Amino acid sequence: MFYPDAITAHQGIFMKQITFASRNHQLTNINTWTPDSQWLVYDVRPSGASFTGETIERVNVSTGEVEAIYRATDGAHVGVVTVHPAQDKYVFIHGPKNPDADWQYDFHHRQGVIAHNGQVSNLDAMDITAPYTAGALRGGTHVHVFSPNGQFVSFTYNDHVLHARDPQLDLRNVGVAAPCGPVNPQGNHPREYAGTFWSVLVSRTTPNPKPGSDEINRAYEEGWVGNDRLAFIGDTVSAKGEKVPELFIVDLPKDEQGWKRAGDAPLQGTPDTMPAPPAGVMQRRLTFTHQKAYPGLVNVPRHWVRSNPQGTQVAFLMRDDNGVVQLWLISPEGGEPRQLTHTERDIQSAFNWHPSGRALGFVLESRIACCDAQTGEVTFLTFDHGNPPSADAVVFSPDGRFITWMEEKDGFRQLWLTETAQN
Repeated sequence: MFYPDAITAHQGIFMKQITFASRNHQLTNINTWTPDSQWLVYDVRPSGASFTGETIERVNVSTGEVEAIYRATDGAHVGVVTVHPAQDKYVFIHGPKNPDADWQYDFHHRQGVIAHNGQVSNLDAMDITAPYTAGALRGGTHVHVFSPNGQFVSFTYNDHVLHARDPQLDLRNVGVAAPCGPVNPQGNHPREYAGTFWSVLVSRTTPNPKPGSDEINRAYEEGWVGNDRLAFIGDTVSAKGEKVPELFIVDLPKDEQGWKRAGDAPLQGTPDTMPAPPAGVMQRRLTFTHQKAYPGLVNVPRHWVRSNPQGTQVAFLMRDDNGVVQLWLISPEGGEPRQLTHTERDIQSAFNWHPSGRALGFVLESRIACCDAQTGEVTFLTFDHGNPPSADAVVFSPDGRFITWMEEKDGFRQLWLTETAQN
């Protein structure tokens, strides 16, 4: 497809390779920049599917200087790092220390940790011994993202207790860590640990959703909507019995008492049930796409739903009636989704909002592109890529001047950036 504005967009714009070491560099899909827009944080997994990296690092985008933020020990591995919006704090996944045949890294065997001023603390607590502990979880947390005000951390979750009973019961859910800790389980199992935050699930799943209902068997790929709501993808089941990913949103508690108040089921779960959301925390469905020609949000490319900074529009990827993957917007209050882009080819990646809320960035036609958040007009920011940009992450700097992505060079995934032509 030819976009007439693509040529003018290149004037004065460059592509800059930031990392050069002969190994992979993996960005997370959001919050990869330090607040001063000077450093990019990443992990060093050999691939996104192999959780075997031992360091969390950052690189200065001006000088190329590389620093190790954290180095794992005792056979543990780390990855998927994001940054606090205002402070020198980093949150990431930490796998088990001293893994053995009975306990090794898995979706239900991992935790969040926060590195700050050289010190590392556990985010979430874990208690896998009944009757369990409110504010602790019973498994693994993943892709930890600070809320815009830096007070809370969202994550996805898998449950050890139910996985041990039957892996089919271990449904992915979405949770939040609130600054209402610490939480100190009794430590009746050698793999249990304390946490500095109070952690709860905020989604509800069921193994066998009723066809055509709002019930879901998976909650995932969440994004903050302001500081008091989370949007996420939930897998519904159509009347024909087919999976249809839909968009959901949940309002979060307003105070510490709200985070700690149990609803109709224990916050910490039971031997037979998943941990339950606090009282009054009820997910609400935003999209109803079962009757569309191409129902549901897309899972490929993998993407995380993202609200604009103002908290008034939630963006997601869905096919249009021609089967082309487009960006769509919807109000967090509900209503009909609005198709933003009208490209002839699929959007190929996860996306993010420019900090102004006026544009979104993504990969299109194997180039870095932006679209206007009002008109959907597309502007290409790059051309002549040696290899296609990775679909995993396209992230704006907090000052709005730059956008970063991953791209393979000489067999290794490297970090790159370009100017946005807006700030």
